[in-house]
Amino acid sequence: MATRKSKKAAEEIIEVPKKIKPIVRSIDKGDNSIEHKLRALYQLQLIDSQIDKIRITRGELPMEVVDLEDEIVGLQTRVTNYTDEAADLEEQIKNRKQATKDAQAAIKKFQAQQASVKNNREFDSLNKEIEYQQLEIQLCEKRMKEHAAELASKNLIVEASVYALEERKLDLINKKSELESIVGETEKEEQELTLESNKSSDVIEARILTAYHRIRKNAKNGLAVVPVDRDACGGCFNKIPPQRQLDIRQRKKVIVCEHCGRILIDGAVIE
Repeated sequence: MATRKSKKAAEEIIEVPKKIKPIVRSIDKGDNSIEHKLRALYQLQLIDSQIDKIRITRGELPMEVVDLEDEIVGLQTRVTNYTDEAADLEEQIKNRKQATKDAQAAIKKFQAQQASVKNNREFDSLNKEIEYQQLEIQLCEKRMKEHAAELASKNLIVEASVYALEERKLDLINKKSELESIVGETEKEEQELTLESNKSSDVIEARILTAYHRIRKNAKNGLAVVPVDRDACGGCFNKIPPQRQLDIRQRKKVIVCEHCGRILIDGAVIE
């Protein structure tokens, strides 16, 4: 389903030939004519649009892979943190058990001492010590129950997180495999087109190239250079006044659409 949507989205990009045929046969950096600049810009647009189609075919797979990788890191951190907290609770339970044993031993010791006391004051003092140790035992038992309940809760969270982690790892393997398959089919073509894009960019002056990239970034379909088609802008399809069409055909300056800001060219430039 994702691949079908990606192909459909790719079709919305300007139609370009499968193999890019240079519009400017002889690229000359010394040629500063507006017509030459427009031809170079349109050639660059053709190449970049073809690269866009390749990348759109991949759909959201690259983002899905990144999201899964982030989610896996988050789950691993979650498992580690809760495992450490569970281990700390186990240690506290162990300490409480030992404290209970120590309190029970102290009670036996004080009870034995009571048998040999010489007066009521000593007996009462030992009795208070016994009561204190009994309270310590009650407190330890209460804390152990609390720790045990908390430990059980954290163990459940760890178990669920580990299960989710394994599922996400499997999803990541499948998504990466799918992405690698698509990339493998288009990688060589994309590299060739990227090289052509760089070559075309080299003959365009920095000011115009910056504007081109800015327009492409803001355009939904990545089109920065469009032809005039049926007296309308090939990007936003708004009508272009006759006088402005005449200026475009004369190719004496770079003209942009008043509505969408795209660079406009006449059909003769792209022939």
